[in-house]
Amino acid sequence: MEQQKLKEKKVAVLIDNGFERVELESPVEKLRQAGATVEIISNKDKVKAWEVDDWGKEVKVDKMVDQADVHEYDALLLPGGVMNPDYLRIDQKAIDFVKYFIGTQKPVAAICHGPWTLVETGMVKGRKLTSYPSLKTDLKNAGAEWVDREVVVDGNLITSRNPDDLPAFNEKVLEMFSSVGVSVSDDLNSGSTQDSELKRQVTDTMHKKGHIQVEDGNDRFMTRDDELKHRYEK
Repeated sequence: MEQQKLKEKKVAVLIDNGFERVELESPVEKLRQAGATVEIISNKDKVKAWEVDDWGKEVKVDKMVDQADVHEYDALLLPGGVMNPDYLRIDQKAIDFVKYFIGTQKPVAAICHGPWTLVETGMVKGRKLTSYPSLKTDLKNAGAEWVDREVVVDGNLITSRNPDDLPAFNEKVLEMFSSVGVSVSDDLNSGSTQDSELKRQVTDTMHKKGHIQVEDGNDRFMTRDDELKHRYEK
């Protein structure tokens, strides 16, 4: 049943002022119709949309980025809009949030100018991506392979070019997000994070955010209240 496809899945949507309204509302509507819990994350309590050529409506934020526990989410959505990713890419807390999803192989979907935020993570080298055409040079300079397609899937990354691609983008988002089932610790411990550099970056990020603490020479995943959750052997 379509309504149950994403039941019990929780999706984070990371945005800032100037996000493209339709690139937020269209996939979020599809996700909620499929049963997902969707939360808007930002570094502001309210953010304003951009609608084609002017400011649009204000959207209430569910959680501030520094208060959102990355362990709670199964996937990440990055809408576009020119200003939105430009603000996010200079916010280190936002970048750390994105790096966690990429490095732990949880699905990340970015459309239009959304992949600009991916560039700032330093984790797109060797990945096949698409985007709004003006990002082509930035993505290639970051080591990505840029292609001109309505939707591109490379591992856990889903990217599309513009609002016209939303039907194909939404279809892949539902498909990929519904396939999530491995916990973060299991993913790391099982070796599914292939690239050792990604492991290092994820671990460094989690140390800084207080989600990993060292005990007896091993890194342990911790919740925000320091309750022991999982063990990650180096």
